[in-house]
Amino acid sequence: MASHDYDIGIIGGGAAGLTIAAGAARLGARTLLIEKEPALGGDCLHYGCVPSKTLIHTARLCHTIRHAGRYGLPAAETGPVDFSRVAARIREVIDRIQEHDSVERFCRLGAEVMFGRPEFTDEQSVILDGKRFSARTWVIATGSSPAPPRQEFLNRITCLTNRDLFSLPTLPSSMIILGAGPIAMEMAQAFCRLGTRVDVVQRSGQTLSREDRDMADLVMSAMAEEGVHFHLNATVVAAEEVSGRPRITIEDRDGNRSLLEAETLLLAQGRTPNIDGLGLETIGLVHDRRGIGVDRRMRTSHRHIYAAGDVTGRFQFTHAAGYEGGIVVSNAIFHLPRRTDYTWMPWCTYTDPELASIGMNEKRATEASIGYTVWSEEFSDNDRALAEGSGRGRLKMLLDEREKVIGVQIAGPRAGELISEWAVILGGRVKLSTLAGIVHPYPTLSEINKRVAGTVLSTRIFSDRVRKGLRFFFQLKGPVTDPCSRLR
Repeated sequence: MASHDYDIGIIGGGAAGLTIAAGAARLGARTLLIEKEPALGGDCLHYGCVPSKTLIHTARLCHTIRHAGRYGLPAAETGPVDFSRVAARIREVIDRIQEHDSVERFCRLGAEVMFGRPEFTDEQSVILDGKRFSARTWVIATGSSPAPPRQEFLNRITCLTNRDLFSLPTLPSSMIILGAGPIAMEMAQAFCRLGTRVDVVQRSGQTLSREDRDMADLVMSAMAEEGVHFHLNATVVAAEEVSGRPRITIEDRDGNRSLLEAETLLLAQGRTPNIDGLGLETIGLVHDRRGIGVDRRMRTSHRHIYAAGDVTGRFQFTHAAGYEGGIVVSNAIFHLPRRTDYTWMPWCTYTDPELASIGMNEKRATEASIGYTVWSEEFSDNDRALAEGSGRGRLKMLLDEREKVIGVQIAGPRAGELISEWAVILGGRVKLSTLAGIVHPYPTLSEINKRVAGTVLSTRIFSDRVRKGLRFFFQLKGPVTDPCSRLR
Protein backbone atom coordinates (compact mmCIF):
# COMPACT_ATOMS: atom_id res chain seq x y z
CA MET A 1 0.00 0.00 0.00
CA ALA A 2 1.33 3.45 -0.94
CA SER A 3 2.49 5.68 1.88
CA HIS A 4 0.93 9.12 2.18
CA ASP A 5 1.57 12.09 4.44
CA TYR A 6 -2.04 12.17 5.66
CA ASP A 7 -5.05 9.90 5.87
CA ILE A 8 -7.31 12.70 4.69
CA GLY A 9 -6.69 16.14 3.22
CA ILE A 10 -9.45 18.75 3.16
CA ILE A 11 -9.38 21.83 0.94
CA GLY A 12 -11.69 24.50 2.33
CA GLY A 13 -12.36 25.63 5.88
CA GLY A 14 -16.08 26.41 5.66
CA ALA A 15 -19.03 24.50 7.08
CA ALA A 16 -18.40 21.27 5.16
CA GLY A 17 -14.62 21.28 5.56
CA LEU A 18 -14.71 22.03 9.27
CA THR A 19 -17.29 19.31 9.90
CA ILE A 20 -15.12 16.76 8.12
CA ALA A 21 -11.87 17.95 9.73
CA ALA A 22 -13.33 17.80 13.24
CA GLY A 23 -14.88 14.37 12.70
CA ALA A 24 -11.83 12.83 11.03
CA ALA A 25 -9.34 14.18 13.57
CA ARG A 26 -11.41 13.09 16.54
CA LEU A 27 -11.65 9.59 15.05
CA GLY A 28 -7.88 9.34 14.88
CA ALA A 29 -7.23 10.06 11.21
CA ARG A 30 -4.11 12.09 10.34
CA THR A 31 -5.89 15.16 9.03
CA LEU A 32 -4.75 18.14 6.96
CA LEU A 33 -7.03 21.18 6.56
CA ILE A 34 -6.13 23.85 3.99
CA GLU A 35 -7.91 27.21 3.76
CA LYS A 36 -7.17 29.94 1.20
CA GLU A 37 -8.58 32.80 3.33
CA PRO A 38 -6.65 34.16 6.34
CA ALA A 39 -9.20 32.69 8.80
CA LEU A 40 -11.37 29.59 9.08
CA GLY A 41 -15.15 29.74 8.93
CA GLY A 42 -15.87 30.19 5.25
CA ASP A 43 -18.23 32.56 3.49
CA CYS A 44 -21.07 31.83 5.93
CA LEU A 45 -19.22 33.16 8.94
CA HIS A 46 -17.49 36.12 7.37
CA TYR A 47 -19.74 37.29 4.53
CA GLY A 48 -22.97 35.29 4.65
CA CYS A 49 -25.25 33.78 7.27
CA VAL A 50 -23.74 35.27 10.40
CA PRO A 51 -23.26 38.90 9.34
CA SER A 52 -26.50 38.99 7.36
CA LYS A 53 -28.62 37.68 10.23
CA THR A 54 -26.89 40.09 12.60
CA LEU A 55 -27.72 42.96 10.27
CA ILE A 56 -31.30 41.72 9.82
CA HIS A 57 -31.84 41.71 13.59
CA THR A 58 -30.45 45.24 13.93
CA ALA A 59 -32.69 46.42 11.10
CA ARG A 60 -35.72 44.75 12.66
CA LEU A 61 -35.11 46.52 15.96
CA CYS A 62 -34.79 49.82 14.14
CA HIS A 63 -38.05 49.16 12.31
CA THR A 64 -39.84 48.20 15.54
CA ILE A 65 -38.67 51.33 17.34
CA ARG A 66 -39.86 53.55 14.50
CA HIS A 67 -43.28 51.91 14.65
CA ALA A 68 -43.63 51.79 18.42
CA GLY A 69 -47.07 53.36 18.13
CA ARG A 70 -48.43 50.11 16.72
CA TYR A 71 -47.86 48.51 20.12
CA GLY A 72 -49.47 51.23 22.20
CA LEU A 73 -46.18 52.95 22.98
CA PRO A 74 -45.27 56.61 22.51
CA ALA A 75 -44.00 57.38 19.04
CA ALA A 76 -40.22 57.19 18.95
CA GLU A 77 -37.88 59.16 16.75
CA THR A 78 -34.59 57.67 15.64
CA GLY A 79 -31.73 59.61 14.20
CA PRO A 80 -29.78 58.60 11.12
CA VAL A 81 -28.13 55.20 11.41
CA ASP A 82 -24.38 55.21 12.00
CA PHE A 83 -23.50 52.19 9.92
CA SER A 84 -19.95 52.07 11.26
CA ARG A 85 -21.41 51.08 14.65
CA VAL A 86 -23.67 48.50 13.01
CA ALA A 87 -20.64 47.09 11.17
CA ALA A 88 -18.65 47.04 14.42
CA ARG A 89 -21.32 44.93 16.11
CA ILE A 90 -21.36 42.56 13.14
CA ARG A 91 -17.60 42.19 13.53
CA GLU A 92 -18.02 41.47 17.25
CA VAL A 93 -20.49 38.66 16.55
CA ILE A 94 -18.22 37.16 13.89
CA ASP A 95 -15.24 37.30 16.26
CA ARG A 96 -17.23 35.56 18.98
CA ILE A 97 -18.28 32.72 16.70
CA GLN A 98 -14.78 32.60 15.19
CA GLU A 99 -13.56 31.21 18.52
CA HIS A 100 -15.41 27.98 17.72
CA ASP A 101 -13.84 27.92 14.25
CA SER A 102 -10.35 28.86 15.39
CA VAL A 103 -7.10 27.24 14.32
CA GLU A 104 -6.34 26.52 17.97
CA ARG A 105 -9.52 24.47 18.39
CA PHE A 106 -8.79 22.30 15.38
CA CYS A 107 -5.20 21.84 16.42
CA ARG A 108 -6.44 20.63 19.81
CA LEU A 109 -8.67 18.17 18.00
CA GLY A 110 -5.62 16.83 16.19
CA ALA A 111 -5.92 18.41 12.74
CA GLU A 112 -3.06 20.24 11.08
CA VAL A 113 -4.18 23.57 9.60
CA MET A 114 -2.42 25.37 6.75
CA PHE A 115 -3.29 28.47 4.75
CA GLY A 116 -2.81 29.06 1.06
CA ARG A 117 -4.02 28.01 -2.39
CA PRO A 118 -3.31 24.33 -3.07
CA GLU A 119 -3.26 22.79 -6.54
CA PHE A 120 -3.50 19.12 -7.42
CA THR A 121 -0.36 17.77 -9.10
CA ASP A 122 -1.70 14.23 -9.25
CA GLU A 123 -4.68 12.34 -7.87
CA GLN A 124 -3.10 11.93 -4.43
CA SER A 125 -1.08 15.13 -4.01
CA VAL A 126 -1.31 18.91 -3.94
CA ILE A 127 1.37 21.53 -3.99
CA LEU A 128 1.11 24.39 -1.49
CA ASP A 129 3.66 27.18 -1.26
CA GLY A 130 6.12 25.06 -3.22
CA LYS A 131 5.75 22.00 -0.99
CA ARG A 132 4.08 18.73 -1.88
CA PHE A 133 1.51 17.10 0.42
CA SER A 134 -0.12 13.75 -0.22
CA ALA A 135 -3.19 12.11 1.30
CA ARG A 136 -4.94 8.80 0.84
CA THR A 137 -8.29 10.62 0.64
CA TRP A 138 -9.01 14.18 -0.43
CA VAL A 139 -12.07 16.34 0.08
CA ILE A 140 -12.82 19.47 -1.94
CA ALA A 141 -15.00 21.84 0.10
CA THR A 142 -14.02 25.19 -1.35
CA GLY A 143 -17.51 26.71 -1.35
CA SER A 144 -18.84 29.31 -3.75
CA SER A 145 -18.55 33.01 -4.54
CA PRO A 146 -20.95 35.64 -5.90
CA ALA A 147 -21.58 35.02 -9.59
CA PRO A 148 -20.05 37.64 -11.90
CA PRO A 149 -22.27 40.09 -13.81
CA ARG A 150 -24.34 38.49 -16.56
CA GLN A 151 -23.83 41.47 -18.88
CA GLU A 152 -20.32 42.58 -19.80
CA PHE A 153 -21.16 46.28 -19.47
CA LEU A 154 -21.82 45.82 -15.75
CA ASN A 155 -18.10 45.19 -15.32
CA ARG A 156 -17.54 48.85 -16.14
CA ILE A 157 -19.31 50.07 -13.01
CA THR A 158 -18.73 49.37 -9.32
CA CYS A 159 -20.82 46.40 -8.19
CA LEU A 160 -20.92 45.38 -4.55
CA THR A 161 -21.45 41.78 -3.47
CA ASN A 162 -22.21 40.20 -0.11
CA ARG A 163 -18.46 40.34 0.60
CA ASP A 164 -18.63 44.15 0.67
CA LEU A 165 -21.94 44.88 2.40
CA PHE A 166 -21.08 44.33 6.03
CA SER A 167 -18.06 46.60 6.24
CA LEU A 168 -19.43 49.68 4.49
CA PRO A 169 -18.18 52.87 6.22
CA THR A 170 -21.58 54.59 5.98
CA LEU A 171 -25.19 53.67 5.28
CA PRO A 172 -25.93 54.15 1.58
CA SER A 173 -28.69 56.64 0.92
CA SER A 174 -29.87 54.51 -2.01
CA MET A 175 -29.19 51.05 -3.39
CA ILE A 176 -30.06 49.11 -6.53
CA ILE A 177 -30.13 45.33 -6.11
CA LEU A 178 -29.88 43.07 -9.15
CA GLY A 179 -31.60 39.79 -8.40
CA ALA A 180 -34.43 38.75 -6.10
CA GLY A 181 -33.19 35.55 -4.50
CA PRO A 182 -32.82 35.02 -0.73
CA ILE A 183 -29.71 37.21 -0.32
CA ALA A 184 -31.20 40.01 -2.41
CA MET A 185 -34.53 39.97 -0.58
CA GLU A 186 -33.00 39.81 2.89
CA MET A 187 -30.61 42.67 2.22
CA ALA A 188 -33.26 44.75 0.44
CA GLN A 189 -35.49 44.71 3.49
CA ALA A 190 -32.68 45.19 5.99
CA PHE A 191 -31.20 48.25 4.29
CA CYS A 192 -34.65 49.70 3.62
CA ARG A 193 -35.47 49.42 7.33
CA LEU A 194 -32.23 51.19 8.21
CA GLY A 195 -33.15 54.10 5.93
CA THR A 196 -31.80 53.27 2.46
CA ARG A 197 -34.00 53.71 -0.59
CA VAL A 198 -33.93 50.28 -2.29
CA ASP A 199 -34.82 49.26 -5.85
CA VAL A 200 -34.88 45.53 -6.66
CA VAL A 201 -34.54 44.54 -10.32
CA GLN A 202 -35.62 41.01 -11.26
CA ARG A 203 -35.59 39.46 -14.75
CA SER A 204 -38.57 37.16 -14.10
CA GLY A 205 -42.04 38.02 -12.86
CA GLN A 206 -41.51 36.56 -9.39
CA THR A 207 -39.16 37.08 -6.48
CA LEU A 208 -37.73 34.02 -4.68
CA SER A 209 -38.26 32.02 -7.85
CA ARG A 210 -37.77 28.56 -6.34
CA GLU A 211 -40.75 29.14 -4.03
CA ASP A 212 -44.45 28.99 -4.88
CA ARG A 213 -45.72 32.26 -6.32
CA ASP A 214 -48.38 32.86 -3.66
CA MET A 215 -45.88 32.50 -0.81
CA ALA A 216 -43.21 34.62 -2.49
CA ASP A 217 -45.77 37.33 -3.28
CA LEU A 218 -46.79 37.42 0.36
CA VAL A 219 -43.22 38.31 1.32
CA MET A 220 -42.82 40.77 -1.54
CA SER A 221 -46.03 42.63 -0.68
CA ALA A 222 -44.91 43.03 2.93
CA MET A 223 -41.59 44.48 1.77
CA ALA A 224 -43.27 46.75 -0.76
CA GLU A 225 -45.46 48.18 2.01
CA GLU A 226 -42.28 49.03 3.92
CA GLY A 227 -40.91 50.94 0.95
CA VAL A 228 -38.87 48.52 -1.17
CA HIS A 229 -39.41 49.22 -4.88
CA PHE A 230 -39.67 46.16 -7.14
CA HIS A 231 -39.07 46.09 -10.89
CA LEU A 232 -40.14 42.67 -12.16
CA ASN A 233 -39.79 41.32 -15.70
CA ALA A 234 -37.01 43.87 -16.10
CA THR A 235 -33.69 43.45 -17.87
CA VAL A 236 -30.65 45.70 -17.48
CA VAL A 237 -29.76 46.94 -20.96
CA ALA A 238 -27.18 49.64 -20.15
CA ALA A 239 -25.03 50.80 -17.25
CA GLU A 240 -22.69 53.67 -16.49
CA GLU A 241 -21.19 55.55 -13.59
CA VAL A 242 -22.01 59.22 -13.18
CA SER A 243 -19.98 61.11 -10.56
CA GLY A 244 -19.18 57.82 -8.87
CA ARG A 245 -22.82 56.70 -8.77
CA PRO A 246 -24.08 53.67 -10.73
CA ARG A 247 -26.83 54.39 -13.23
CA ILE A 248 -28.61 51.61 -15.09
CA THR A 249 -31.25 51.43 -17.78
CA ILE A 250 -33.85 48.68 -17.44
CA GLU A 251 -36.34 47.45 -20.01
CA ASP A 252 -39.59 45.62 -19.36
CA ARG A 253 -41.18 43.00 -21.60
CA ASP A 254 -43.13 45.64 -23.53
CA GLY A 255 -39.93 47.46 -24.42
CA ASN A 256 -40.48 50.35 -22.01
CA ARG A 257 -37.26 51.69 -20.52
CA SER A 258 -36.56 53.30 -17.14
CA LEU A 259 -33.49 54.89 -15.61
CA LEU A 260 -32.37 53.96 -12.10
CA GLU A 261 -29.56 55.67 -10.22
CA ALA A 262 -28.30 55.03 -6.71
CA GLU A 263 -25.33 55.48 -4.42
CA THR A 264 -24.53 51.74 -4.54
CA LEU A 265 -25.40 48.70 -6.62
CA LEU A 266 -25.54 45.22 -5.12
CA LEU A 267 -25.04 42.26 -7.44
CA ALA A 268 -26.99 39.27 -6.12
CA GLN A 269 -27.59 37.05 -9.14
CA GLY A 270 -26.55 33.69 -7.82
CA ARG A 271 -23.34 31.91 -6.86
CA THR A 272 -20.52 30.19 -8.72
CA PRO A 273 -18.40 27.28 -7.39
CA ASN A 274 -14.83 27.96 -6.28
CA ILE A 275 -12.97 25.52 -8.53
CA ASP A 276 -10.48 27.71 -10.42
CA GLY A 277 -6.82 27.09 -9.66
CA LEU A 278 -7.34 23.69 -8.03
CA GLY A 279 -5.80 21.77 -10.92
CA LEU A 280 -8.92 19.70 -11.54
CA GLU A 281 -8.13 19.51 -15.24
CA THR A 282 -4.67 18.16 -14.43
CA ILE A 283 -6.12 15.14 -12.64
CA GLY A 284 -9.11 14.75 -14.98
CA LEU A 285 -11.75 15.28 -12.29
CA VAL A 286 -15.22 15.76 -13.80
CA HIS A 287 -16.72 19.22 -13.19
CA ASP A 288 -18.54 22.01 -15.01
CA ARG A 289 -19.60 25.60 -14.40
CA ARG A 290 -22.23 24.40 -11.92
CA GLY A 291 -19.70 22.63 -9.73
CA ILE A 292 -18.10 19.26 -9.07
CA GLY A 293 -20.27 16.25 -9.79
CA VAL A 294 -20.68 13.76 -6.96
CA ASP A 295 -22.65 10.58 -6.33
CA ARG A 296 -24.90 10.01 -3.32
CA ARG A 297 -21.86 9.12 -1.21
CA MET A 298 -20.31 12.51 -2.13
CA ARG A 299 -17.61 10.83 -4.23
CA THR A 300 -16.33 12.56 -7.34
CA SER A 301 -15.28 10.85 -10.58
CA HIS A 302 -12.17 9.76 -8.61
CA ARG A 303 -13.59 7.58 -5.84
CA HIS A 304 -10.95 8.60 -3.26
CA ILE A 305 -11.72 12.30 -3.81
CA TYR A 306 -14.90 13.66 -2.26
CA ALA A 307 -16.63 17.03 -2.60
CA ALA A 308 -19.12 18.66 -0.25
CA GLY A 309 -20.89 21.96 0.28
CA ASP A 310 -21.53 24.75 -2.22
CA VAL A 311 -18.81 23.53 -4.59
CA THR A 312 -21.07 20.66 -5.70
CA GLY A 313 -23.73 23.12 -6.90
CA ARG A 314 -26.50 21.35 -4.98
CA PHE A 315 -28.19 22.89 -1.94
CA GLN A 316 -26.19 26.01 -1.13
CA PHE A 317 -27.00 26.15 2.56
CA THR A 318 -24.66 25.97 5.53
CA HIS A 319 -26.75 23.24 7.14
CA ALA A 320 -26.67 21.23 3.90
CA ALA A 321 -22.87 21.56 3.82
CA GLY A 322 -22.66 20.29 7.39
CA TYR A 323 -24.94 17.37 6.54
CA GLU A 324 -22.85 16.47 3.51
CA GLY A 325 -19.72 16.70 5.64
CA GLY A 326 -21.17 14.03 7.90
CA ILE A 327 -21.83 11.83 4.87
CA VAL A 328 -18.17 12.17 3.85
CA VAL A 329 -16.92 11.21 7.32
CA SER A 330 -19.12 8.10 7.30
CA ASN A 331 -17.81 6.99 3.91
CA ALA A 332 -14.18 8.13 4.04
CA ILE A 333 -13.35 7.32 7.68
CA PHE A 334 -15.85 4.67 8.81
CA HIS A 335 -16.08 3.20 5.29
CA LEU A 336 -19.82 2.84 5.74
CA PRO A 337 -21.84 3.28 2.53
CA ARG A 338 -23.97 6.16 3.78
CA ARG A 339 -25.87 8.05 1.09
CA THR A 340 -27.39 11.50 0.93
CA ASP A 341 -31.14 11.96 1.13
CA TYR A 342 -32.36 15.50 0.50
CA THR A 343 -36.07 14.64 0.70
CA TRP A 344 -36.58 16.62 3.88
CA MET A 345 -33.88 19.26 3.52
CA PRO A 346 -35.34 22.48 5.02
CA TRP A 347 -34.41 26.05 4.11
CA CYS A 348 -35.46 29.52 5.11
CA THR A 349 -35.29 33.07 3.77
CA TYR A 350 -34.99 35.45 6.73
CA THR A 351 -37.16 38.28 5.54
CA ASP A 352 -40.05 39.57 7.64
CA PRO A 353 -42.20 37.54 7.30
CA GLU A 354 -39.77 34.67 6.99
CA LEU A 355 -40.35 32.06 4.31
CA ALA A 356 -39.36 28.49 5.18
CA SER A 357 -39.84 25.29 3.18
CA ILE A 358 -39.33 21.56 3.46
CA GLY A 359 -40.07 18.86 0.94
CA MET A 360 -42.06 19.61 -2.20
CA ASN A 361 -43.96 22.77 -2.96
CA GLU A 362 -46.61 23.05 -5.65
CA LYS A 363 -44.02 23.84 -8.34
CA ARG A 364 -42.02 20.70 -7.68
CA ALA A 365 -45.04 18.47 -7.24
CA THR A 366 -46.40 19.64 -10.57
CA GLU A 367 -43.03 19.11 -12.28
CA ALA A 368 -42.92 15.58 -10.87
CA SER A 369 -46.54 14.91 -11.99
CA ILE A 370 -47.57 14.17 -8.40
CA GLY A 371 -51.22 14.69 -7.52
CA TYR A 372 -51.73 16.71 -4.36
CA THR A 373 -54.14 18.68 -2.22
CA VAL A 374 -53.33 21.89 -0.38
CA TRP A 375 -54.18 22.53 3.26
CA SER A 376 -53.46 25.92 4.79
CA GLU A 377 -53.72 27.87 8.01
CA GLU A 378 -53.46 31.63 8.39
CA PHE A 379 -51.37 33.37 11.03
CA SER A 380 -54.28 35.76 11.43
CA ASP A 381 -55.97 32.86 13.28
CA ASN A 382 -52.98 32.27 15.58
CA ASP A 383 -53.40 34.00 18.94
CA ARG A 384 -49.67 34.45 19.60
CA ALA A 385 -49.10 36.01 16.18
CA LEU A 386 -51.94 38.46 16.83
CA ALA A 387 -50.58 39.30 20.29
CA GLU A 388 -47.23 40.16 18.72
CA GLY A 389 -48.73 42.10 15.81
CA SER A 390 -47.48 39.49 13.33
CA GLY A 391 -50.68 38.14 11.86
CA ARG A 392 -49.51 38.30 8.24
CA GLY A 393 -48.69 34.97 6.63
CA ARG A 394 -49.79 31.38 6.24
CA LEU A 395 -48.74 27.77 6.50
CA LYS A 396 -49.32 25.60 3.43
CA MET A 397 -49.14 21.82 3.56
CA LEU A 398 -49.26 19.48 0.57
CA LEU A 399 -50.69 15.97 0.81
CA ASP A 400 -50.33 13.39 -1.94
CA GLU A 401 -53.13 11.15 -3.16
CA ARG A 402 -52.56 8.80 -0.19
CA GLU A 403 -52.89 11.77 2.16
CA LYS A 404 -49.21 11.65 3.08
CA VAL A 405 -47.38 14.94 3.66
CA ILE A 406 -45.02 15.71 0.78
CA GLY A 407 -44.10 19.26 1.72
CA VAL A 408 -44.73 22.26 3.95
CA GLN A 409 -44.13 25.96 3.35
CA ILE A 410 -44.47 28.61 6.03
CA ALA A 411 -44.53 32.33 5.35
CA GLY A 412 -44.85 34.04 8.70
CA PRO A 413 -43.19 35.03 11.95
CA ARG A 414 -40.22 32.81 12.92
CA ALA A 415 -40.99 30.40 10.10
CA GLY A 416 -37.42 29.11 10.26
CA GLU A 417 -38.03 27.89 13.81
CA LEU A 418 -41.47 26.48 13.00
CA ILE A 419 -40.19 24.44 10.06
CA SER A 420 -37.85 22.60 12.43
CA GLU A 421 -40.80 20.77 13.97
CA TRP A 422 -41.73 19.59 10.49
CA ALA A 423 -38.15 18.42 9.91
CA VAL A 424 -38.54 16.12 12.92
CA ILE A 425 -42.07 15.04 11.96
CA LEU A 426 -41.28 14.26 8.34
CA GLY A 427 -37.76 12.95 8.87
CA GLY A 428 -39.00 10.75 11.71
CA ARG A 429 -42.08 9.61 9.79
CA VAL A 430 -44.41 10.87 12.49
CA LYS A 431 -48.09 10.61 11.59
CA LEU A 432 -50.34 13.65 11.32
CA SER A 433 -52.57 12.07 13.97
CA THR A 434 -49.61 12.09 16.36
CA LEU A 435 -48.89 15.75 15.66
CA ALA A 436 -52.56 16.62 16.13
CA GLY A 437 -52.57 14.83 19.47
CA ILE A 438 -49.44 16.51 20.85
CA VAL A 439 -50.11 19.25 23.39
CA HIS A 440 -48.44 22.54 22.44
CA PRO A 441 -48.11 25.31 25.04
CA TYR A 442 -50.55 28.17 24.60
CA PRO A 443 -50.17 30.71 23.16
CA THR A 444 -47.36 29.81 20.78
CA LEU A 445 -46.77 30.20 17.07
CA SER A 446 -46.11 26.45 16.84
CA GLU A 447 -49.80 25.78 17.41
CA ILE A 448 -50.25 26.49 13.71
CA ASN A 449 -48.45 23.21 12.97
CA LYS A 450 -50.81 21.27 15.21
CA ARG A 451 -53.81 23.12 13.82
CA VAL A 452 -53.22 22.20 10.18
CA ALA A 453 -52.84 18.55 11.18
CA GLY A 454 -56.06 18.78 13.17
CA THR A 455 -57.88 20.33 10.23
CA VAL A 456 -57.00 17.34 8.03
CA LEU A 457 -58.12 14.85 10.67
CA SER A 458 -61.30 16.76 11.47
CA THR A 459 -62.59 16.20 7.93
CA ARG A 460 -62.48 12.48 8.68
CA ILE A 461 -63.72 12.57 12.26
CA PHE A 462 -66.62 14.98 11.72
CA SER A 463 -67.87 13.47 8.47
CA ASP A 464 -71.51 12.58 7.82
CA ARG A 465 -70.58 8.92 7.84
CA VAL A 466 -69.10 9.12 11.36
CA ARG A 467 -72.10 11.11 12.63
CA LYS A 468 -74.56 8.60 11.22
CA GLY A 469 -72.61 5.73 12.76
CA LEU A 470 -72.58 7.34 16.19
CA ARG A 471 -76.31 8.06 16.02
CA PHE A 472 -76.98 4.44 15.07
CA PHE A 473 -74.78 2.75 17.67
CA PHE A 474 -75.19 5.17 20.60
CA GLN A 475 -78.66 6.61 19.94
CA LEU A 476 -77.45 10.20 19.76
CA LYS A 477 -80.34 12.62 19.35
CA GLY A 478 -78.67 14.78 16.73
CA PRO A 479 -78.02 18.54 16.78
CA VAL A 480 -80.44 21.06 18.24
CA THR A 481 -82.83 22.24 15.55
CA ASP A 482 -82.53 25.95 16.33
CA PRO A 483 -79.65 26.38 18.81
CA CYS A 484 -79.61 30.20 18.60
CA SER A 485 -83.31 30.71 19.31
CA ARG A 486 -82.67 31.90 22.89
CA LEU A 487 -80.35 34.61 21.64
CA ARG A 488 -83.05 36.27 19.58
